Amino acid sequence: MTAESAPPSRVRRVAVIAAPPVSMFNLAIPEMLFGKVEIDGAPGYETVICAPDPGPVTTAGGLDLLVPRGLDAVEEADTVVLAGGGSSADPDPRILDALRAAAAAGKRIASICTGAFALAEAGLLDGRAATTYWAYRSLLAARHPAVDLQDDVLFVQDGPVLTSSGYAAGIDLCLHVIRTDHGAAVANTVARLALVAPVRPGGQAQFTQTPLPPERGASFADTRAWAMEHLDEPLGLGDLARHAGVSVRTLSRRFHAETGVSPLQWLLHQRVERAKELLETTSLAMDGVARASGLGTADSLRQHLLRRTGLTPSAYRSSFGHASSSGHMSSAGHATAPAGSGTVPPSRTS
Repeated sequence: MTAESAPPSRVRRVAVIAAPPVSMFNLAIPEMLFGKVEIDGAPGYETVICAPDPGPVTTAGGLDLLVPRGLDAVEEADTVVLAGGGSSADPDPRILDALRAAAAAGKRIASICTGAFALAEAGLLDGRAATTYWAYRSLLAARHPAVDLQDDVLFVQDGPVLTSSGYAAGIDLCLHVIRTDHGAAVANTVARLALVAPVRPGGQAQFTQTPLPPERGASFADTRAWAMEHLDEPLGLGDLARHAGVSVRTLSRRFHAETGVSPLQWLLHQRVERAKELLETTSLAMDGVARASGLGTADSLRQHLLRRTGLTPSAYRSSFGHASSSGHMSSAGHATAPAGSGTVPPSRTS
Protein backbone atom coordinates (compact mmCIF):
# COMPACT_ATOMS: atom_id res chain seq x y z
CA MET A 1 0.00 0.00 0.00
CA THR A 2 1.43 3.36 -0.97
CA ALA A 3 1.38 6.51 1.18
CA GLU A 4 -1.28 8.02 -1.07
CA SER A 5 -3.66 5.09 -0.58
CA ALA A 6 -3.10 4.72 3.18
CA PRO A 7 -6.26 4.88 5.32
CA PRO A 8 -6.84 8.51 6.34
CA SER A 9 -7.25 7.59 10.01
CA ARG A 10 -3.82 5.99 10.25
CA VAL A 11 -0.81 8.06 11.23
CA ARG A 12 1.55 8.30 8.27
CA ARG A 13 5.12 7.30 9.10
CA VAL A 14 8.08 9.28 7.79
CA ALA A 15 11.67 8.00 7.99
CA VAL A 16 14.34 10.69 7.58
CA ILE A 17 17.75 9.28 6.68
CA ALA A 18 20.73 11.15 8.09
CA ALA A 19 23.71 10.46 5.83
CA PRO A 20 26.86 11.91 7.41
CA PRO A 21 27.94 14.64 7.26
CA VAL A 22 24.27 15.65 7.37
CA SER A 23 22.95 19.21 7.35
CA MET A 24 21.24 19.92 10.68
CA PHE A 25 18.90 22.36 8.94
CA ASN A 26 17.83 19.84 6.29
CA LEU A 27 17.40 17.20 8.97
CA ALA A 28 15.17 19.44 11.07
CA ILE A 29 12.79 20.47 8.27
CA PRO A 30 10.70 17.26 8.04
CA GLU A 31 10.35 16.90 11.80
CA MET A 32 9.42 20.56 12.21
CA LEU A 33 6.69 20.53 9.54
CA PHE A 34 5.25 17.02 9.76
CA GLY A 35 5.21 17.34 13.54
CA LYS A 36 2.78 20.27 13.31
CA VAL A 37 0.09 18.34 11.42
CA GLU A 38 -2.96 17.44 13.48
CA ILE A 39 -6.03 15.72 12.09
CA ASP A 40 -9.07 15.69 14.36
CA GLY A 41 -6.80 16.46 17.32
CA ALA A 42 -4.39 13.59 16.62
CA PRO A 43 -0.91 13.65 15.03
CA GLY A 44 -1.00 13.25 11.27
CA TYR A 45 2.57 11.96 11.00
CA GLU A 46 5.12 10.05 13.02
CA THR A 47 8.63 11.18 12.05
CA VAL A 48 11.71 9.10 12.84
CA ILE A 49 15.34 10.02 12.11
CA CYS A 50 17.55 7.07 11.23
CA ALA A 51 21.10 6.33 10.06
CA PRO A 52 23.12 3.37 8.74
CA ASP A 53 24.94 3.20 12.08
CA PRO A 54 22.77 4.17 15.06
CA GLY A 55 24.59 6.45 17.47
CA PRO A 56 26.60 9.63 16.88
CA VAL A 57 26.21 11.03 13.35
CA THR A 58 28.54 13.77 12.13
CA THR A 59 26.90 16.95 10.84
CA ALA A 60 28.15 19.32 8.17
CA GLY A 61 28.84 21.84 10.94
CA GLY A 62 31.21 19.48 12.76
CA LEU A 63 28.85 18.54 15.60
CA ASP A 64 27.64 15.04 16.38
CA LEU A 65 23.95 14.15 16.66
CA LEU A 66 22.76 11.07 18.51
CA VAL A 67 20.53 9.06 16.16
CA PRO A 68 19.16 5.97 17.92
CA ARG A 69 17.39 4.26 14.99
CA GLY A 70 18.94 2.25 12.18
CA LEU A 71 17.71 1.85 8.62
CA ASP A 72 15.09 -0.65 9.77
CA ALA A 73 12.95 2.45 10.27
CA VAL A 74 12.74 2.75 6.48
CA GLU A 75 10.90 -0.57 6.29
CA GLU A 76 8.18 0.77 8.62
CA ALA A 77 7.75 4.09 6.80
CA ASP A 78 5.25 5.27 4.20
CA THR A 79 7.52 8.15 3.14
CA VAL A 80 11.31 8.15 3.10
CA VAL A 81 13.22 11.46 3.11
CA LEU A 82 16.95 11.65 2.49
CA ALA A 83 18.37 14.79 4.09
CA GLY A 84 21.20 16.52 2.24
CA GLY A 85 24.59 17.20 3.73
CA GLY A 86 28.13 18.21 3.08
CA SER A 87 29.02 15.39 0.72
CA SER A 88 27.65 14.34 -2.67
CA ALA A 89 30.12 11.50 -3.29
CA ASP A 90 30.08 7.78 -2.48
CA PRO A 91 26.72 7.27 -0.74
CA ASP A 92 26.71 4.49 1.84
CA PRO A 93 25.76 1.22 0.06
CA ARG A 94 23.38 0.42 2.92
CA ILE A 95 21.45 3.62 2.24
CA LEU A 96 21.27 2.76 -1.46
CA ASP A 97 19.93 -0.71 -0.66
CA ALA A 98 17.33 0.77 1.71
CA LEU A 99 16.22 3.28 -0.95
CA ARG A 100 15.90 0.58 -3.61
CA ALA A 101 13.89 -1.62 -1.26
CA ALA A 102 11.62 1.30 -0.38
CA ALA A 103 11.04 2.05 -4.06
CA ALA A 104 10.27 -1.59 -4.78
CA ALA A 105 7.73 -1.55 -1.95
CA GLY A 106 5.96 1.45 -3.50
CA LYS A 107 6.91 3.95 -0.81
CA ARG A 108 7.07 7.68 -1.48
CA ILE A 109 10.71 8.80 -1.57
CA ALA A 110 12.05 12.34 -1.32
CA SER A 111 15.37 14.13 -1.06
CA ILE A 112 16.37 17.54 0.22
CA CYS A 113 19.29 19.38 -1.36
CA THR A 114 22.23 17.05 -2.17
CA GLY A 115 20.25 14.02 -1.04
CA ALA A 116 19.34 13.70 -4.73
CA PHE A 117 22.80 12.24 -5.40
CA ALA A 118 22.01 9.13 -3.37
CA LEU A 119 18.65 8.76 -5.11
CA ALA A 120 20.41 9.01 -8.46
CA GLU A 121 23.11 6.54 -7.41
CA ALA A 122 20.40 4.11 -6.37
CA GLY A 123 18.94 4.38 -9.89
CA LEU A 124 15.69 5.95 -8.69
CA LEU A 125 16.05 9.09 -10.81
CA ASP A 126 16.86 7.48 -14.15
CA GLY A 127 14.41 8.86 -16.69
CA ARG A 128 12.73 11.01 -14.05
CA ALA A 129 12.53 14.77 -13.66
CA ALA A 130 14.58 15.86 -10.65
CA THR A 131 16.49 18.76 -9.14
CA THR A 132 19.09 19.54 -6.48
CA TYR A 133 20.93 22.51 -5.00
CA TRP A 134 21.88 24.83 -7.88
CA ALA A 135 25.62 24.72 -7.12
CA TYR A 136 25.62 20.93 -7.64
CA ARG A 137 23.30 20.61 -10.64
CA SER A 138 26.11 20.43 -13.21
CA LEU A 139 27.86 17.76 -11.15
CA LEU A 140 24.68 15.71 -10.85
CA ALA A 141 24.09 16.04 -14.59
CA ALA A 142 27.64 14.89 -15.37
CA ARG A 143 27.49 11.89 -13.04
CA HIS A 144 23.95 10.81 -13.92
CA PRO A 145 23.06 11.84 -17.48
CA ALA A 146 19.91 9.68 -17.40
CA VAL A 147 18.33 12.13 -14.94
CA ASP A 148 15.99 14.74 -16.46
CA LEU A 149 17.49 17.58 -14.45
CA GLN A 150 15.23 20.61 -13.92
CA ASP A 151 16.64 24.10 -13.39
CA ASP A 152 15.12 27.04 -11.53
CA VAL A 153 12.50 25.08 -9.59
CA LEU A 154 11.94 24.68 -5.86
CA PHE A 155 11.13 20.99 -6.08
CA VAL A 156 10.02 18.37 -8.56
CA GLN A 157 7.66 15.44 -8.19
CA ASP A 158 7.82 12.65 -10.74
CA GLY A 159 5.54 9.84 -9.68
CA PRO A 160 6.34 8.75 -6.10
CA VAL A 161 9.79 10.41 -6.15
CA LEU A 162 10.33 14.02 -5.06
CA THR A 163 13.52 16.08 -5.06
CA SER A 164 14.09 19.62 -3.84
CA SER A 165 16.74 22.23 -4.46
CA GLY A 166 18.79 23.69 -1.62
CA TYR A 167 17.97 24.45 1.98
CA ALA A 168 14.60 26.24 2.38
CA ALA A 169 13.18 24.50 -0.71
CA GLY A 170 12.95 21.45 1.53
CA ILE A 171 10.25 23.34 3.40
CA ASP A 172 8.27 23.75 0.18
CA LEU A 173 8.69 20.06 -0.59
CA CYS A 174 7.40 18.97 2.82
CA LEU A 175 4.46 21.38 2.63
CA HIS A 176 3.65 19.90 -0.79
CA VAL A 177 3.63 16.41 0.76
CA ILE A 178 1.28 17.62 3.51
CA ARG A 179 -0.94 19.28 0.93
CA THR A 180 -1.06 16.08 -1.12
CA ASP A 181 -2.00 14.00 1.93
CA HIS A 182 -4.36 16.37 3.74
CA GLY A 183 -5.21 19.31 1.49
CA ALA A 184 -4.21 22.94 1.09
CA ALA A 185 -5.94 24.23 4.23
CA VAL A 186 -3.98 21.89 6.52
CA ALA A 187 -0.71 22.65 4.71
CA ASN A 188 -1.30 26.41 4.96
CA THR A 189 -2.06 26.06 8.67
CA VAL A 190 1.25 24.26 9.16
CA ALA A 191 3.02 27.01 7.21
CA ARG A 192 1.52 29.63 9.52
CA LEU A 193 2.49 27.68 12.65
CA ALA A 194 6.06 27.30 11.35
CA LEU A 195 6.20 30.99 10.36
CA VAL A 196 7.10 30.17 6.76
CA ALA A 197 5.62 31.12 3.40
CA PRO A 198 2.30 29.51 2.38
CA VAL A 199 2.38 26.50 0.09
CA ARG A 200 4.15 27.36 -3.18
CA PRO A 201 4.07 25.21 -6.33
CA GLY A 202 7.47 23.74 -7.02
CA GLY A 203 7.43 23.46 -10.80
CA GLN A 204 6.57 19.77 -11.08
CA ALA A 205 5.65 18.50 -14.54
CA GLN A 206 1.90 19.09 -14.21
CA PHE A 207 2.40 22.66 -12.95
CA THR A 208 3.84 25.48 -15.04
CA GLN A 209 3.46 28.24 -12.46
CA THR A 210 6.52 30.11 -11.17
CA PRO A 211 6.23 30.66 -7.39
CA LEU A 212 6.41 34.15 -5.93
CA PRO A 213 9.93 35.36 -5.05
CA PRO A 214 10.81 35.61 -1.34
CA GLU A 215 9.50 38.79 0.25
CA ARG A 216 12.14 41.39 1.01
CA GLY A 217 10.23 43.79 3.24
CA ALA A 218 7.19 44.15 5.47
CA SER A 219 6.02 47.76 5.23
CA PHE A 220 2.97 46.63 3.22
CA ALA A 221 2.43 43.41 5.21
CA ASP A 222 -0.80 44.75 6.76
CA THR A 223 -2.14 45.69 3.33
CA ARG A 224 -1.33 42.25 1.96
CA ALA A 225 -3.06 40.62 4.95
CA TRP A 226 -6.08 42.90 4.40
CA ALA A 227 -6.17 41.99 0.71
CA MET A 228 -6.14 38.29 1.59
CA GLU A 229 -9.33 38.92 3.64
CA HIS A 230 -10.99 40.62 0.65
CA LEU A 231 -9.92 38.51 -2.33
CA ASP A 232 -13.58 38.00 -3.27
CA GLU A 233 -13.97 41.77 -3.80
CA PRO A 234 -12.98 43.73 -6.95
CA LEU A 235 -9.73 45.11 -5.51
CA GLY A 236 -7.59 47.42 -7.63
CA LEU A 237 -4.48 49.51 -7.24
CA GLY A 238 -6.51 52.37 -5.80
CA ASP A 239 -7.98 50.14 -3.07
CA LEU A 240 -4.56 48.84 -2.04
CA ALA A 241 -3.03 52.31 -2.10
CA ARG A 242 -5.83 53.76 0.07
CA HIS A 243 -5.43 50.99 2.63
CA ALA A 244 -1.66 51.52 2.71
CA GLY A 245 -2.05 55.30 2.90
CA VAL A 246 0.21 56.00 -0.09
CA SER A 247 -0.14 57.03 -3.70
CA VAL A 248 -0.66 54.43 -6.42
CA ARG A 249 2.79 55.22 -7.80
CA THR A 250 4.44 54.74 -4.42
CA LEU A 251 2.48 51.55 -3.81
CA SER A 252 3.55 50.07 -7.15
CA ARG A 253 7.21 50.93 -6.65
CA ARG A 254 7.55 49.79 -3.04
CA PHE A 255 5.25 46.76 -3.40
CA HIS A 256 7.42 45.46 -6.24
CA ALA A 257 10.57 46.11 -4.20
CA GLU A 258 9.16 44.05 -1.32
CA THR A 259 7.56 41.15 -3.20
CA GLY A 260 9.37 41.01 -6.55
CA VAL A 261 6.07 41.35 -8.46
CA SER A 262 3.53 44.10 -9.13
CA PRO A 263 0.50 44.47 -6.83
CA LEU A 264 -1.85 43.13 -9.52
CA GLN A 265 0.40 40.15 -10.24
CA TRP A 266 0.47 39.41 -6.52
CA LEU A 267 -3.31 39.66 -6.30
CA LEU A 268 -3.78 37.28 -9.24
CA HIS A 269 -1.37 34.77 -7.70
CA GLN A 270 -3.25 34.83 -4.38
CA ARG A 271 -6.62 34.53 -6.12
CA VAL A 272 -5.51 31.47 -8.07
CA GLU A 273 -4.12 29.96 -4.85
CA ARG A 274 -7.44 30.64 -3.09
CA ALA A 275 -9.32 29.04 -5.99
CA LYS A 276 -7.13 25.95 -5.77
CA GLU A 277 -7.75 25.74 -2.04
CA LEU A 278 -11.52 26.01 -2.55
CA LEU A 279 -11.44 23.34 -5.24
CA GLU A 280 -9.58 21.05 -2.85
CA THR A 281 -11.57 21.67 0.32
CA THR A 282 -15.16 22.46 -0.74
CA SER A 283 -17.82 21.20 -3.13
CA LEU A 284 -18.66 24.68 -4.40
CA ALA A 285 -19.78 24.98 -8.02
CA MET A 286 -17.21 26.52 -10.35
CA ASP A 287 -19.04 29.87 -10.46
CA GLY A 288 -18.97 29.94 -6.66
CA VAL A 289 -15.25 29.18 -6.57
CA ALA A 290 -14.62 31.94 -9.11
CA ARG A 291 -16.61 34.51 -7.14
CA ALA A 292 -15.13 33.57 -3.75
CA SER A 293 -11.58 33.80 -5.07
CA GLY A 294 -12.12 37.05 -6.92
CA LEU A 295 -11.64 35.53 -10.38
CA GLY A 296 -15.14 36.53 -11.43
CA THR A 297 -16.56 33.82 -13.67
CA ALA A 298 -16.11 30.11 -14.25
CA ASP A 299 -14.56 30.90 -17.65
CA SER A 300 -12.00 33.20 -16.01
CA LEU A 301 -11.26 30.55 -13.38
CA ARG A 302 -10.71 27.95 -16.08
CA GLN A 303 -8.43 30.27 -18.06
CA HIS A 304 -6.19 31.19 -15.12
CA LEU A 305 -6.03 27.67 -13.67
CA LEU A 306 -5.12 26.15 -17.03
CA ARG A 307 -2.35 28.72 -17.46
CA ARG A 308 -0.96 28.15 -13.96
CA THR A 309 -1.37 24.39 -13.51
CA GLY A 310 -2.16 22.87 -16.91
CA LEU A 311 -5.40 21.47 -15.44
CA THR A 312 -9.03 22.47 -15.78
CA PRO A 313 -10.86 23.24 -12.50
CA SER A 314 -12.74 19.94 -12.62
CA ALA A 315 -9.54 17.99 -13.32
CA TYR A 316 -7.75 19.80 -10.52
CA ARG A 317 -10.56 19.00 -8.07
CA SER A 318 -10.57 15.38 -9.18
CA SER A 319 -6.81 15.10 -8.62
CA PHE A 320 -6.46 17.04 -5.35
CA GLY A 321 -9.92 17.35 -3.81
CA HIS A 322 -10.35 16.49 -0.14
CA ALA A 323 -13.86 17.90 0.39
CA SER A 324 -16.97 16.10 1.49
CA SER A 325 -20.33 16.89 -0.07
CA SER A 326 -21.21 19.11 2.91
CA GLY A 327 -18.54 21.73 2.25
CA HIS A 328 -20.19 25.14 2.08
CA MET A 329 -19.67 28.88 2.17
CA SER A 330 -19.75 31.02 5.30
CA SER A 331 -21.72 34.25 5.48
CA ALA A 332 -18.48 36.18 4.80
CA GLY A 333 -18.11 34.44 1.45
CA HIS A 334 -15.19 32.24 2.52
CA ALA A 335 -15.15 28.48 2.30
CA THR A 336 -15.71 26.43 5.42
CA ALA A 337 -15.07 22.73 5.81
CA PRO A 338 -17.41 20.27 7.53
CA ALA A 339 -16.66 19.55 11.17
CA GLY A 340 -14.21 16.74 11.73
CA SER A 341 -12.87 16.87 8.19
CA GLY A 342 -9.30 17.57 9.25
CA THR A 343 -9.27 20.90 7.40
CA VAL A 344 -9.49 24.52 8.48
CA PRO A 345 -10.74 27.70 6.75
CA PRO A 346 -8.50 29.14 4.03
CA SER A 347 -5.32 30.99 4.95
CA ARG A 348 -5.72 34.64 5.91
CA THR A 349 -2.04 35.52 5.81
CA SER A 350 0.09 36.98 3.05
